[in-house]
Amino acid sequence: MMYISASSLLRSTRSKLSSSSLSRTFSNHHPSSTSRSFSSSAAAARSFSSSVPRWSHRLDWRSPVTLRPQITAFAPFIERFHRKIATMANENPFKGNLTSLPKPSGGEFGKFYSLPSLNDPRIDRLPYSIKILLESAIRNCDNFQVTKEDVEKIIDWENSYTKQVEIPFKPARVLLQDFTGVPAVVDLACMRDAMNKLGGDSNKINPLVPVDLVVDHSVQVDVARSENAVQANMELEFQRNKERFAFLKWGSTAFRNMLVVPPGSGIVHQVNLEYLGRVVFNNEGLLYPDSVVGTDSHTTMIDGLGVAGWGVGGIEAEAAMLGQPMSMVLPGVVGFKLSGKLQDGVTATDLVLTVTQILRKHGVVGKFVEFYGDGMGKLSLADRATIANMSPEYGATMGFFPVDHVTLQYLKLTGRSDETVAMIESYLRANNMFVDYNEPQQDRAYSSYLELNLSDVEPCISGPKRPHDRVPLKEMKADWHSCLDNKVGFKGFAIPKEAQGKVAKFDFQGQPAELKHGSVVIAAITSCTNTSNPSVMLGAGLVAKKAHELGLQVKPWVKTSLAPGSGVVTKYLLQSGLQKYLNEQGFHIVGFGCTTCIGNSGDLNESVSSAISENDIVAAAVLSGNRNFEGRVHPLTRANYLASPPLVVAYALAGTVDIDFEKEPIGTGKDGKNVFLRDIWPSNEEIAEAVQSSVLPDMFRSTYEAITKGNPMWNQLEVPVDKLYSWDPKSTYIHEPPYFKSMTMDPPGAHGVKDAYCLLNFGDSITTDHISPAGNIQKDSPAAKFLVEHGVERKDFNSYGSRRGNDEVMARGTFANIRLVNKLLNGEVGAKTVHIPTGEKLYVFDAAMRYKTAGQDTVVLAGAEYGSGSSRDWAAKGPMLLGVKAVIAKSFERIHRSNLVGMGIIPLCFKSGEDADTLGLTGHERYTIDLPSKISEIRPGQDVTVTTDNGKSFTCTVRFDTEVELAYFNNGGILPYVIRNLIKQ
Repeated sequence: MMYISASSLLRSTRSKLSSSSLSRTFSNHHPSSTSRSFSSSAAAARSFSSSVPRWSHRLDWRSPVTLRPQITAFAPFIERFHRKIATMANENPFKGNLTSLPKPSGGEFGKFYSLPSLNDPRIDRLPYSIKILLESAIRNCDNFQVTKEDVEKIIDWENSYTKQVEIPFKPARVLLQDFTGVPAVVDLACMRDAMNKLGGDSNKINPLVPVDLVVDHSVQVDVARSENAVQANMELEFQRNKERFAFLKWGSTAFRNMLVVPPGSGIVHQVNLEYLGRVVFNNEGLLYPDSVVGTDSHTTMIDGLGVAGWGVGGIEAEAAMLGQPMSMVLPGVVGFKLSGKLQDGVTATDLVLTVTQILRKHGVVGKFVEFYGDGMGKLSLADRATIANMSPEYGATMGFFPVDHVTLQYLKLTGRSDETVAMIESYLRANNMFVDYNEPQQDRAYSSYLELNLSDVEPCISGPKRPHDRVPLKEMKADWHSCLDNKVGFKGFAIPKEAQGKVAKFDFQGQPAELKHGSVVIAAITSCTNTSNPSVMLGAGLVAKKAHELGLQVKPWVKTSLAPGSGVVTKYLLQSGLQKYLNEQGFHIVGFGCTTCIGNSGDLNESVSSAISENDIVAAAVLSGNRNFEGRVHPLTRANYLASPPLVVAYALAGTVDIDFEKEPIGTGKDGKNVFLRDIWPSNEEIAEAVQSSVLPDMFRSTYEAITKGNPMWNQLEVPVDKLYSWDPKSTYIHEPPYFKSMTMDPPGAHGVKDAYCLLNFGDSITTDHISPAGNIQKDSPAAKFLVEHGVERKDFNSYGSRRGNDEVMARGTFANIRLVNKLLNGEVGAKTVHIPTGEKLYVFDAAMRYKTAGQDTVVLAGAEYGSGSSRDWAAKGPMLLGVKAVIAKSFERIHRSNLVGMGIIPLCFKSGEDADTLGLTGHERYTIDLPSKISEIRPGQDVTVTTDNGKSFTCTVRFDTEVELAYFNNGGILPYVIRNLIKQ
């Protein structure tokens, strides 16, 4: 065990993870699917049980008209479930632990699998997050998909987590957003076609667990600073994405157990927190904890509600949807004790940036983090959700907050019924999964310990290129000048001293304007990380109000925007009277979804863009998001800082990040006096009063009752009723991918790699933003060329995210990030590489196609943390389509490594202390990976030899971490594996 004070870690805020520590903390956990057969009838019945009742909170859920046929079509399966539920307990070896949960008023809530009835003292010491895994294993135990041995591994967690043991896990539901929902539905449609061609029953391809798909997860900020921004952006979204939206609407009718939340409703994770999260399921009298896997890494936000949830790639989500238990390595759990309370003026955003830095240094990749301690009572549910949301940024699988009284209060606030909340509390107390801080606390075992006194947290921001590079606000000016001086890197721009004072003067809509290094050109209140938190949102409104009253105004060339995560935010901003002050400062509502945080910033004014480009200005963006990787927010903002919503407003007013808020004024007031940050910053009491008077339960009820009715544009979409999709070969949005074109019933088997060329040679921290197509489509890129050739005008290119359903576009956008640093280019930055046989410099896609045409395999060399960032299936699908057979890296992000396996790509890790540089590899060699040709001769985590054509030889660890991953590799990927198993049934 290890116990570390987080306060001591805070004293060394600029220390970096060493290469050796990074290699020690590389991913060793990720949910995928087990090698056990697809589903027994009892397990299938249990899966169907998750869908009745379908929606949470016992509201009278009225589906959009287009969804009613699929709900009706599900009726026969509900009947089949009723027949199965009676015999389910008899098929479970833990049937004796099925216990009634009485209601205080008489009768019972239902039955549940009781953990206390096992009478095993080891369970009392388990972390709450591990108890959720245990309950799932007991409830689903049939000695086939889930065995008693699996249950014992979890009960014995204190001893077994260190042994990298594998367990199956069946989540209660799957969460999709539209960008990942489209490729998921594309793959399901392709699987139906493949089943049909191979003589199987294509109707077997249906989700077997509830699938919640929130459409319009993202909004392109085309129109800002306008009272009509929401409607204007929505209309543009439908113009661009009509085909994509219609495809999702078809999927909601073609596939059972899949319901779609229509566009304009909000960010998927905020909708999940405020509405979809059940906390405890009650399906036909069977009670069990809610749990969810989602196709966005920030699915972890729901952990703040006490619901176990984390991000997986679309590949694993599809397998879970199809009834596959997910195979995961039993994780360690870091216990993070919180004490004290936040000081006045410190926000939840300051806290989460601090926590992110602490946990990043501690090393939590592949682990759960569980928060506990007396300080928990001082954190609102929204504050907890903010911390949980950024789990991917600190590297953990989950940042989990067990259910307590604060959770129950939030459930009531957000419109859950009293009866539902009573059921949740009764169940969790009966199963010893509820935390009551009024009672003595049982000591719990954790794999390591951290502690943070909340009073040690100070105002801060993070950047300019990574979310864990925290900068105390009082040190920001000095840090900025260091970044200008430093060589190009995560904390450097290498601006010569003589050029640091450059001023770019230009004309902005008829008035003189100027930009300097550090000038803020984008200020966005965005992202579910913060928009779900009333304290920071109302705090931003109060800053805007005080600034307006003192006569301060944001410069018009700063692109300001406000994108709430749900309609509830709009209601309480209007109720408080603060929205009008945000409007005065240019923070008009632009839409309900992710915007700037995922690169949907929209274009800057042409005069601003020209001033930046022509003068090589290091322009800045300040946003209340969770990601600020280089090239993500906007191509022209090299410096990107994460900050609380109130600080976003403050930096917009200042117009620069080159400011010491303690010593320098933000501006001059209407009375001619200097105005400092302290003059416009609200007190904690002011914020609390605004929250108390403005955030009301009826706001949540009315918002989510309306959400199910759709909107006119969505409801008017016409879709076909066929169960097999009619692919349009001319479509540039939806295209049939080639995954199953040559598939037969015989698996391709294991294979090595022979004489492969190096497609790309990377250093550390290559993220999925670098790999996967994201953001806008550059006008001279291979994807742009493809679209133009297919009659698409540049103004209609849309984003890569919107075209995730077209493999032709996405393959061309893989490794197309303009900030990509490829060692083969000797320091040149961009989306190109060297075609080794000819020495030509080509776009990555063009080079890859040359290799494929010549029948030559390729590999990728990389450093530490390869694939960190958002969980994107295209970061694995794209390289597979480019012909990449293996990635050799120092370490992998957990989801991305699993996704590579899911697409049949071999992940390999250099041995500790070694990498391409220490081994003298330049990327100009040809690589042979000596992997056995029989799958039975390969073991998870075994060593393999890699040789090059110039005589070098080195040993790597093959990162197939479980037996089931070997089964996927043997089948050429996870989806062919599922299809073959379904046909065999």
